[in-house]
Amino acid sequence: MRQCIPTIAFALLLAGCGEATPPAPAADTAYAPKLQQQLLDAKPGDVIEIPAGRFAFDRSLTLRASGITIRGAGMDKSVLTFKGQKAGAEGLLVNGDDFTIENLTIEDSKGDGLKISESKNVTIRAVKVQWTGGPSTKNGAYGLYPVKTTNVLIEDCVAIAASDAGIYVGQSRDVIVRRSRAEFNVAGIEIENTISADVYDNVATNNTGGILVFNMPALSQQGGRIRVYKNRIVGNNTGNFGAKGTPVASVPAGSGMLVNSNDDVEIFDNDIADNATANIIVSSVYSTGYKDSSMAEGFDPYPERIYVYGNRLKGGGDSPDGLDLKALRVAAVGLTGSFPDVLWDGYFNARRVVDGQPAAGPQICLDNVSGVVNADGPNGYDNPNSDMTPFRCSLPKLPAVDLRRG
Repeated sequence: MRQCIPTIAFALLLAGCGEATPPAPAADTAYAPKLQQQLLDAKPGDVIEIPAGRFAFDRSLTLRASGITIRGAGMDKSVLTFKGQKAGAEGLLVNGDDFTIENLTIEDSKGDGLKISESKNVTIRAVKVQWTGGPSTKNGAYGLYPVKTTNVLIEDCVAIAASDAGIYVGQSRDVIVRRSRAEFNVAGIEIENTISADVYDNVATNNTGGILVFNMPALSQQGGRIRVYKNRIVGNNTGNFGAKGTPVASVPAGSGMLVNSNDDVEIFDNDIADNATANIIVSSVYSTGYKDSSMAEGFDPYPERIYVYGNRLKGGGDSPDGLDLKALRVAAVGLTGSFPDVLWDGYFNARRVVDGQPAAGPQICLDNVSGVVNADGPNGYDNPNSDMTPFRCSLPKLPAVDLRRG
């Protein structure tokens, strides 16, 4: 897919050349009532065509019908701007099955750019969501935000400057995210409490954290069976601008691939480089400050069966974010050393039993990495070590996601 230079990068490029960034063309305000009425009147099978142009909205758009397609004239041709939005949180909120949206841009919404809730058979194609002023805590939390959905395809999309996650899929099942770009978000691409997802052929760069696979303790389901492959996860070193108190605010700047409290995750054939805290982080929710009393009953806080192999890794680990991680680096690799490719916080379920016998560790299997640091979190991070022996293992390959429509 031909990728355009993101707005913020383009602005910096022009500034470096001593030229002024041309202002965006004036937005048409007359189109808003027409589109709002089309969404209100939509019936199954309708295709709502958005013409080329820049169109301004001062309140959220809402669609509550199934079998609808919203189609623009092109990602950078049909632009819906919500700058100065007065009512509603999202740019576009959808609750309907068999929904497709493609070939348009959503800009500067007060809250989430595109939220799709409790829907099945969702396609998001060639959609850009961005906040044109660059990274800011005041930006909306999520760019593309399907939640509690089933059979979701996100492809050829762009997300820029979300204050939580650019491309986020939460509490969902059977998901593909491919050929998309996430840049200057707190989390570039995040798969959270989702069962069965393939994330591939994407670019995550200049975020705080590149690609995140999370399970959080207070949501409706636990996730697992996630494959992350053939992505470029490079230079995710933007300072964390997430709102204080949100889980993503704890993500260290310089996190490339981050797995937190998730099971059955396969990470392979990626290019992962120059993420200043660590190229790959595997952690428990305990590292984010959660206590047992704040977790849902039955929540599993430990990452298990994580398989990392066949990636191309370089650089990174040379400038971890925050005093605690800086101190850990000194303890683990010395004043001038860098973390190796993988940083594990060291939390695991020592009481786990398999076939009546104590299980042999969390089954974090690492192949073709420069090394690992076990941060020894359960003992206060006082005795980190770099013993690779427990990580020399392999796991069965996970199946590909099959998006079953209907």
